[in-house]
Amino acid sequence: MNADVHQSPRCRPGLATVLAFILLGIASAPAAPRHQFALGTNDFLLDGKPFQMRAGEMHPNRIPREYWQQRIRMAKAMGLNTIAVYIFWNYHEPTEGKFDFKTGNRDLAEFFRLVQAEGLWLLVRPGPYCCAEWDFGGIPSYLLREPDLKVRCRDPRYLRAAERYLKQLARVIRPFQITRGGPILLLQIENEYGSYGNDREYLEWLRKLWRKQGIDIPFSTGDGPTPYMLEAGSLPGCAVGLDSGSAESHWELARRINPGVPVFSSETYPGWLTHWGESWATVSTAGISKEVTFLMDHHKSFSLYVVHGGTSFGFTAGANADRLRVSTNGVASSFQPDVTSYDYDAPINEQGRPTPKFYALRELIGARLPAGESLPPVPDVIPAMMLPPISLERWSTLWDALPQPVTAPQPVTFEQLGQNQGLVLYRTRLIGHKGGQLILRNLHDYALVFLDGKFVGTVDRRLNQTEIHLPRSSEPVPVLEVLVEGLGHINFGEFIIDPKGITDRAVLNGMTLMNWKMFCFPLQDDWVTRLPSAAAKSDRPGAFFRGHFQVATPADTYFDLSQYRKGVVWVNGHNLGRYWEIGPQTRLYCPANWLRRGDNVITILDLLATEPKPVSGHETLKD
Repeated sequence: MNADVHQSPRCRPGLATVLAFILLGIASAPAAPRHQFALGTNDFLLDGKPFQMRAGEMHPNRIPREYWQQRIRMAKAMGLNTIAVYIFWNYHEPTEGKFDFKTGNRDLAEFFRLVQAEGLWLLVRPGPYCCAEWDFGGIPSYLLREPDLKVRCRDPRYLRAAERYLKQLARVIRPFQITRGGPILLLQIENEYGSYGNDREYLEWLRKLWRKQGIDIPFSTGDGPTPYMLEAGSLPGCAVGLDSGSAESHWELARRINPGVPVFSSETYPGWLTHWGESWATVSTAGISKEVTFLMDHHKSFSLYVVHGGTSFGFTAGANADRLRVSTNGVASSFQPDVTSYDYDAPINEQGRPTPKFYALRELIGARLPAGESLPPVPDVIPAMMLPPISLERWSTLWDALPQPVTAPQPVTFEQLGQNQGLVLYRTRLIGHKGGQLILRNLHDYALVFLDGKFVGTVDRRLNQTEIHLPRSSEPVPVLEVLVEGLGHINFGEFIIDPKGITDRAVLNGMTLMNWKMFCFPLQDDWVTRLPSAAAKSDRPGAFFRGHFQVATPADTYFDLSQYRKGVVWVNGHNLGRYWEIGPQTRLYCPANWLRRGDNVITILDLLATEPKPVSGHETLKD
């Protein structure tokens, strides 16, 4: 056993402690402490005995709150004893300085209580950076208002923001530590830092900050099993997480670089992520079964990333980017936005149902459980329903709902306009050149181009496009409009600084275009819900379609958007996420709790389609 041992007092908290809890706003703290958790030289130690952590990751914000308990019970039924959770900073501080850890899916304390009630432990991974195919990896996009700000390092501006977040989050975590009778065993510092940077003093700053906030449980790190990643991302005295650890050589490497602490596979992958325009990613049951067999038979702790993925509702899905060997038109990286579904080919699918992979792993783990442990029954499946085709009508358009513009000499980014995602319409008048080659320098991410109100075409960052030909206008002062969609801030790697919009400038035949008006469409749920029907109904792309449908008994369903082209869907004011005709996702998940008996309303914003088409409901993500 090493020095990082944390013991829980066995007596009930005294009056002073109870009063302290109340003063901190934590009147509903867990029961009295009963267990001890520590880092041994090679093993995790629970009550002084070697403990194999069999964890599975899920994210409360990607799961309807009403289904939290069912998803936790599914993980337990597969043979897991721990739930791992990322906590996304930008989900809990969507606006600078305004935190929410209590409403709806943001109620982390309730999720922690449910995990403990099921007799499971928790591995908490609070960032500040998480990745997870989540917008900006969990970092708030308001930081991008300052173009020169650097993240995941000791830039004082970043540290001030991160400290503000971690202090608030620590208040939620503190009473749920095992040292206070709670289920949280371990807290991860940062995430895969060795894949991004090498400032070990930044990591040490995080560790010290957590300790100052009363976080007294052991810490871990998580990095790929390579020498450079582990050297840059691990910390002495912290358990070493491997993403992933699938061979004995990975453990040997980690022990050489950071000796004297347990090593575990902090991300073992039973599935994988999918980008727009790709085929659905899959991981074979045979492959993950082989890996889990190795982990179980050698008594190695692990966490399945993910046991259940859920859904990146709204505009929360992120994007990836790879460096290009050959630069094209100044583009040095690719752009790969993530689909809305986070099904991930996980053992528990997006709708919370067991897959064949689930049953294979349940059998494998169940056959290797320690004496005295047994598998609980698999929970009943959550009902799903079909819906007959729903007729929609053309309701309004972006052009009929223009807000007041912001003016500037040059285009500015979404973030500088105080907007995270959604759309921004950039408008200017062409003085000088009336047509020719238009270059949108560093367009992030997808644009529709209009000249004198007529649709010219699209520019797609995903395809490394930056330019489009404008036909010569006969108007004396033509109007150029560029409608830009943000498709998720990059969440991993060296290109993570990823502001949205026309992030540099627009150039026509070499001339920089000046004097812009910018119309912001953050597409907030309440704004879309209140959007009135427009009498004019412009015939340009960028239309809202709306329809009503009846439900006798609400159940989960998947809305099929295969007859539409590219856009966003709301049901009863809830944003289901993005769809895109390039696939592979054509159906969006709608949980039963977002539906109601009787009349329901579906609203679609399609950037390219101009005529309404019917939409139907299905029981599954894919046929």
